[in-house]
Amino acid sequence: MNNSVLALRQQQIAAAKREYKARGSKLSRCETCLLAQSLCICSGIRVAHNCHSAVCLLMYHNESFKPSNTGRLIADIIPDNHAFRWDRTEPDPALLALLADPKYQPVVVFPADNVEAERVIEHVVREANKTPLYIFLDGTWREAKKMFRKSPYLEGMPVLSISPQSLSDYKLRVAPHAHQLGTAEVACVVLEQNGEVEAANLLTEHFIDFRDAYLKGKRQKG
Repeated sequence: MNNSVLALRQQQIAAAKREYKARGSKLSRCETCLLAQSLCICSGIRVAHNCHSAVCLLMYHNESFKPSNTGRLIADIIPDNHAFRWDRTEPDPALLALLADPKYQPVVVFPADNVEAERVIEHVVREANKTPLYIFLDGTWREAKKMFRKSPYLEGMPVLSISPQSLSDYKLRVAPHAHQLGTAEVACVVLEQNGEVEAANLLTEHFIDFRDAYLKGKRQKG
């Protein structure tokens, strides 16, 4: 499985000077889905091989370590996936190279509030011979806003703003506002609204499986 978030996680673990202790760190986990081994969902993952879009997860500091992170689920489903740890002053050169790659059409996924109106789009018009590259700012809402404001290499790129009609049932972490969605849920909406219906459906199924198993594990622990 080509999961760039798991690869980034392993890279950060290898480089860490001290062990990162997430909640439930003593639990025996599957190293792929990061759920309790008894609740592993890896056998049910179905990759969207017919997907013609790519994703880039720009992850805030220790986000890749968190078992509750759902950006990892996107990389399970979308074959062309990339993940990088965000750094305000020293962005990964591989990230900059990806954003400059002429075969991709980078689009930042972010709410339209406080964004210049001329940058905001409601759907992606595919450019000839280019693959849409959806950039997700993966972290808390406060962290995502910080990444958006303090990443000069994202300036000028179109901003895809979504407005789902229903409230999120995301229950893994509590968001400051009820209308906010988890990263995987946002990706489901983005993919569906921009022609990747199969990928959206597979990701939705995967998210539900993950959410239910995660919450079951929390109940068992409680």
